[in-house]
Amino acid sequence: MINKMVVSNLVHRPIRSLITMSAIALEVAMILLVVAIFYGYLNGSKESQRGVGWDLTVAPPGSSALMTLSGASISVKVGDVLRRVPHVVVAAPVIWQFSQKPLEIVYGIDLDSYDQLPPRFRYLSGGPFQGPNDVIVDDYYAGMNHKKVGDTVPILNHDFRICGIVPHGKGGRKFLSLGTMQDMIGVDRKVSGFYVKVDDPASIGTVSKSITEIPGMEKYSVRSMEEYLSMMTPENLPGFNVAIEIVIGVAVVVGFLVIFQSMYTAVMERTREIGILKSMGASKLYIVNVVMRETMLLAMVGIGAGILISLATRRVIMFERPVQQMFWSNLWVLRATVIAIAGALAGAMYPAVKAARRDPIDALAYE
Repeated sequence: MINKMVVSNLVHRPIRSLITMSAIALEVAMILLVVAIFYGYLNGSKESQRGVGWDLTVAPPGSSALMTLSGASISVKVGDVLRRVPHVVVAAPVIWQFSQKPLEIVYGIDLDSYDQLPPRFRYLSGGPFQGPNDVIVDDYYAGMNHKKVGDTVPILNHDFRICGIVPHGKGGRKFLSLGTMQDMIGVDRKVSGFYVKVDDPASIGTVSKSITEIPGMEKYSVRSMEEYLSMMTPENLPGFNVAIEIVIGVAVVVGFLVIFQSMYTAVMERTREIGILKSMGASKLYIVNVVMRETMLLAMVGIGAGILISLATRRVIMFERPVQQMFWSNLWVLRATVIAIAGALAGAMYPAVKAARRDPIDALAYE
């Protein structure tokens, strides 16, 4: 009986019900899509680092836990020292330069040594650098931007000619020659760090210890791939958790206010109905139960719609921008569901209590 009355109340006011469900759907979609994008970037970075083929990274003292946020302050001569360490096969210098337009990390590499990190570059078209104004891009970037060998692309406020297109997954999406990058950012024979490859994975710990025992390199940052990837967590990314918490906070406030306004208005519109119910013996708990059930029904439909919207949007983004990885987790779906339900019930609590406290005589006389 109660459920039938709840459904009838919502159907009787379709516009308000639709707006309320839409607000909850927006709340859930906001949470899931922001998480999908942020965690997608994080997981994409991990995969791209695995694809480079290094065993150890060597960076100067005090460098960021995230290599791509480091500057270029280590001498390129350190590479000669690293190559003399037993079991070291490759010590490839690299500069990671952050770009805001668009938001990306551009790699400056010594192609000969970088190519010794397995797997080597496989050119889908074009080939290696032919001059200082050449750039190598991956297939995702080229496909998404409809670029081919010979086209010009802007990088760090300079124009470069695409000389080669390679499969994605070996670090960045754009690669400049090391000398060109050094000239652009104004560093003389400096790099951000070195990718080190050893002859046997069992030697990684030994090599790491040997590097830190070299005079003058005691405080250098030496990390294995597994150690580095374990540090790529939301807690170690500046602003990562804060951004997600802000979005969740905004989404909850939106859902709370819409539910509050909807249920409060519904209570005001049904003052006489509430009076009739109470005059027939309906308890306060019964009235609260009716309002809360309406809220739960609106919330559940809105949550379902929000999940479907986020899935559809995720598909569209992945189709339009294959370069963008999109994270999905059933755990986060559950979290978004709990957050939306909690916000909806909190928003409906006051209107429900207000309805339950209505005096039946005053309610029946209400015009």
